[in-house]
Amino acid sequence: MLEILPLLLKVALSVFIYMTLFYSLSLITKRSDIVDIGWGLGFILVALVSLLSQSYLTDRVILVFFLVLFWGLRLASHIYFRNKGKEEDYRYQQFKKDWGDTFYIRSYFQIFLLQGFFMLIVSLPIIFIAKFSDSPLGYTDIIGLSIWILGFLLESNADSQLKRFITKKKEGKTETRFANIGLWKYSRHPNYFGEILQWWGIGVVALSVSLGYVSLIGPLFISYLIIFVSGIPLLEKKFKNDPEWNEYVKRTRLLLPFSKKI
Repeated sequence: MLEILPLLLKVALSVFIYMTLFYSLSLITKRSDIVDIGWGLGFILVALVSLLSQSYLTDRVILVFFLVLFWGLRLASHIYFRNKGKEEDYRYQQFKKDWGDTFYIRSYFQIFLLQGFFMLIVSLPIIFIAKFSDSPLGYTDIIGLSIWILGFLLESNADSQLKRFITKKKEGKTETRFANIGLWKYSRHPNYFGEILQWWGIGVVALSVSLGYVSLIGPLFISYLIIFVSGIPLLEKKFKNDPEWNEYVKRTRLLLPFSKKI
């Protein structure tokens, strides 16, 4: 288990420098929501540092690097174009109001470095795969890859459908204010469902390597964050007093189309 520490520390240092650079960029642009773009790209950095730290690359390490690369680039570009030309995300505007004069120092620790710490935990399967992968690809990898592909398709299609819905809403071509098309008819947060599946897909791949089960802390953690902390709860709270939203809630599942609880 101690074998993983040097790589873990190297990745942690890289993430610390990376998030500090993004914090500096937020001061220049006066937009703290730039951290959302940095989230996806940060995992690419983790995967790259993990890959370059190994003297011998297995097919599994290369596979996971490209999975993270595709996911990170798609998410970062999606958020960039979604935010382009718009005001700063309402969450960060609220932080500025709540924290007042202490915002810029608090944002470094409570937004940027905290997200960097979360990134490190979620990345555990990537790091373990890079360090301990010494066997050829097998059935476990195929299962994990299949789960990841399903998640990627769900997340990317959900984002695309929501973008089309928002365009129609701006053009006055829809009578509803909340997406009720495609995947959004069955789940209020299909994009989050897809993201969770992708991390569990990589987690399953990690089961192919020594001590890979320990790295499942990563997908467990991101699932907890999305479902109970910073993903779904913030959006649900934002619209909880909206009558039309409450009607949408009555006919649409929270996350899983087949579950009444989640």
